[in-house]
Amino acid sequence: MRIVVQEDPFDLGTEANDFAAGDAANGAIVTFTGVVRDLATGDLDVMEIEHYPGMTERALTQIAQEAIDRWSLGNVLVIHRHGRLAPGDRIMMVATAAPHRKDAFEAAEYLMDYLKSRAPFWKKEITTAGAEWVSAKDEDEDALTRW
Repeated sequence: MRIVVQEDPFDLGTEANDFAAGDAANGAIVTFTGVVRDLATGDLDVMEIEHYPGMTERALTQIAQEAIDRWSLGNVLVIHRHGRLAPGDRIMMVATAAPHRKDAFEAAEYLMDYLKSRAPFWKKEITTAGAEWVSAKDEDEDALTRW
């Protein structure tokens, strides 16, 4: 398991290749990359993401460990950025490796759902009209009920 919280961009190809170079017993590798999307109005200048160092890494590690305990996983990678990100920038990467694809896919979905709702990150959208903190969405909380 590898958990990284960083301000700098990450190289998706390098991270995916390094992750895939692990245990040959893993027959499935699933990756997901989250990207800052522009608002429907097209007004987003930047997304500012804040966190508490130490607390955030512990929370992400706990979420990843829960996935490892629940599914037969060979490895887990979570990278999450903080700081000021523009539309099109990568926010996060989740990768899971497992002997079989079902475990890899389900664990990746679980991680994404729990990271979205339970990871201690705070997002602020900064637009030409001002700044606004992003509130939790009901559908994100509802997604947790399937687990």
